[in-house]
Amino acid sequence: MSAVTSRTFDALHNYNYRLYFFGQIVSVSGTWMQSVAQAWLVLHLTRSGIALGAVTAVQFFPILVAGPMGGVIADRVDKRRLLVGTQTAAGLLALALGLLTLIGAVRLWMVFLLAFGLGCVNAIDNPSRQSFVMEMVGTDRVTNAVTLNSVVMNGARVVGPAVAGVLIETVGLSVCFLANAGSFAAVIIGLMLMRRSQLLPAPPAARKRGQLREGFRYVRGDPGLLAPLIMMAVIGTLAYNFTVTLPLMAKFAFHSGAGAFGAMNALMGAGAVVGGLITASRGNPSNRRLPAMAAGFGALMLVCAVMPTLITELAALAVMGAFSISFIATANTTLQLRSAPEMRGRVMAIYAVAFLGSTPVGGPIVGTIGQTVGPRAAIAVGGIATLAAAGYGFVTLAGVRLRRRHASVEVSPEVPEMAVIELTPTPASGADAVAAAALGGERRSD
Repeated sequence: MSAVTSRTFDALHNYNYRLYFFGQIVSVSGTWMQSVAQAWLVLHLTRSGIALGAVTAVQFFPILVAGPMGGVIADRVDKRRLLVGTQTAAGLLALALGLLTLIGAVRLWMVFLLAFGLGCVNAIDNPSRQSFVMEMVGTDRVTNAVTLNSVVMNGARVVGPAVAGVLIETVGLSVCFLANAGSFAAVIIGLMLMRRSQLLPAPPAARKRGQLREGFRYVRGDPGLLAPLIMMAVIGTLAYNFTVTLPLMAKFAFHSGAGAFGAMNALMGAGAVVGGLITASRGNPSNRRLPAMAAGFGALMLVCAVMPTLITELAALAVMGAFSISFIATANTTLQLRSAPEMRGRVMAIYAVAFLGSTPVGGPIVGTIGQTVGPRAAIAVGGIATLAAAGYGFVTLAGVRLRRRHASVEVSPEVPEMAVIELTPTPASGADAVAAAALGGERRSD
């Protein structure tokens, strides 16, 4: 049991990552509080699922448009310093929304404007934060660290929405925004206390023309990178719109209030924590695992779409959360491990476009479906799209695995025929080396 626990939390042996990890626990809890409060604020101002989807779209639109350039910036500069700046800016935006709500001056256009500002910050912050994980822990622990990051995100989904639901019902929306503003201090302090000598920074990319196009060409030329990104783009567009679908389900399918919305987020987050800890205890991902997690995620979305009561919905959301986080962590780790260090920022920026930047397209679509057909239909559309992406992933990544296996066979040294009949032990040890190399190549091909 102790060995499993040590393997599950292996990245926490790294001092810099510990600072980052515990700072994220505080900060991301605040982020989830703001996410719930912002959605409830929009519904309070408009009672419109379309408006809710539009605000979500505006918040993630900058990532769609400028996200790849954020990756270029991440590859050029010191990521730790850049993150101090982006986290500070995000905290100031949360503070502004909290003060406007507190004095009763907030209007819908202000929510749109501040959401857009946060999206601009995230377009730079996201690729820097994703690729900075590798600089803290190195290749041996990156799978574990990425998965523990996902556990933090979803553990915060348990705490943040639950606290937000209580605060909204008791003292109002503004406290959620103000608490989120303060929570960014935990990450900023952690970043400033890091031991720079223990970081493993990638060589900064020299400034030159065409670096943005270079990133796209790099991804397009590697099916092992392109396939997970296409899967994430489809799933991100139509499935990962829970800030739209869950409040609509709580309000119109189950006729409940902010408390139910917070509970739905919390139970999905609790399931994701369990799924994330299981994923963290496993080794580096295989090409088979990614589409398998997507298939489970899509199937559970369809189950959530038909649950008749709030209790059964909460149970289904918990299981769905486990598959959801496993898919995200596997996709993220696959891309980081497969990317060259000097291209990692740009690859993770394209990942952010696929995952978060697709929301401006999917948010209004899902919001419109939820408003006109019903929230259950909106979730079902996401489930069907996710299953389709899983099918594409199974076929495409199997082809990648097969091509790499053939390539490893072609470059493997051949054992001389005379080795078969020699009686000295030397050929036997040579054959063992060849077999070990072939086995290692096959494992890497996964």
